[in-house]
Amino acid sequence: MTATENLMQSKPDISISVNQAFGFDTDLHVEGFSKKSDYVPDIDSSYCFDKATTMAILSGFKYNRRVMVQGLHGTGKSTHIEQIAARLNWPCVRVNLDSHISRIDLIGKDAIVLNDGKQVTEFQDGILPWSLQTPTALVFDEYDAGRPDVMFVIQRVLESEGKFTLLDKNRVLTPNPYFRLFATTNTVGLGDTTGLYHGTQQINQGQMDRWSIVTTLNYLDLEQEKKIMLSKVPSFNNPEKEEIIELMIKVADLSRKGLANGDISTVMSPRTVLTWAQNSEIFDHNYSAAFKLTFLNKCDESERQIIAEYYQRCFGEEVTNEASKFDLV
Repeated sequence: MTATENLMQSKPDISISVNQAFGFDTDLHVEGFSKKSDYVPDIDSSYCFDKATTMAILSGFKYNRRVMVQGLHGTGKSTHIEQIAARLNWPCVRVNLDSHISRIDLIGKDAIVLNDGKQVTEFQDGILPWSLQTPTALVFDEYDAGRPDVMFVIQRVLESEGKFTLLDKNRVLTPNPYFRLFATTNTVGLGDTTGLYHGTQQINQGQMDRWSIVTTLNYLDLEQEKKIMLSKVPSFNNPEKEEIIELMIKVADLSRKGLANGDISTVMSPRTVLTWAQNSEIFDHNYSAAFKLTFLNKCDESERQIIAEYYQRCFGEEVTNEASKFDLV
């Protein structure tokens, strides 16, 4: 029996306490798998869960709701879904829905295979019919960047009982009862209104209406973000370096407020802060130089002075301009 056939026959067989698995004060239990397959993501023990987002995603797993997670870049939208799936031992597959993904990639195509030593043409299922027939959580990343023809392929399966017709095979697929569908998006189906996400587009409102739950994942507060950074960069786990991490997060927070006020057009995500901390280790803990190399050089020249002032306000020093002022460790 192949791995896919084994997966198709598996189903949730244990009840998992949300309180024990995620630390939230609730009596909710969600079905999960006792055995881990190759498609289950690895657990990141340091991951910090947002309660509202977690409960929305869990409702998708428990009640077969279509859940879209919306928010700015770097907030951990896709990882949030993956880490929940990891704790439920639920198979999870991510597809980046960029402009290069075509109908053929999703549906499948004819391929030449060997059968009894002879070359024959067989139809190979794409990721959508394969996932649909298995107890898999399919996650569409960058959902608002998908091509219109691809989006209409997805639209039919957005209904919880939506069957899928394979025209190439004259076959109608009934979804596995434990197939789940999620999406992550930077916009909320209305197109890019900030100028941050070129390539995104408006989503058909008939399709948006089929998403049962839309939740927003915002940036974490300082203490939560600090906890994540310290878990990812262990060398900062001392009082002096913890203070540096706090200052880095405060610079990022000023950039987020600057974006909201229309002062700048680039924002520091938690991913940027983490990269800044990691780069500062490479450049002999020169935080100013690492800041410039990590973030400032990516910004519009007309806005760099404003962003440099954010750094100066938090760290009490100017941003290093000369390359000679830092060395590789």
